[in-house]
Amino acid sequence: MIQGGAFIPPNQQRNMRACMVCSIVRTQQQFNTQGCPNCEELLELAGNPEQINDCTSQVFEGLISVADTSRSWVARYQRLDGYVPGVYATQVEGILPEDILVAVENAGINYVPRDGSEQEMLGRD
Repeated sequence: MIQGGAFIPPNQQRNMRACMVCSIVRTQQQFNTQGCPNCEELLELAGNPEQINDCTSQVFEGLISVADTSRSWVARYQRLDGYVPGVYATQVEGILPEDILVAVENAGINYVPRDGSEQEMLGRD
């Protein structure tokens, strides 16, 4: 088991969701009981199914396992520095609600969408 509760039971893959802020992948049940290990203070997912539906997505691509986010070049590339070790999606589809975007900004977090749209925007300039 990877530190930080990143273990996903084999029969639970269909219940996997990814946080739209940090892209950590967990089961719906893990988000419900433990929240997001990186964003819980901000998102308050634990025990809040509606918030889980608004701030996590079942639609994501690629999985990476990171044991040390401060030393991994892949973690730096994916903007995972400072996050807990675990399993992360490389892209997460979905749009955060406006109130969550405001809360993220007010918390001083430079939110970058995890759906690849940042690269598309950079390519247009």
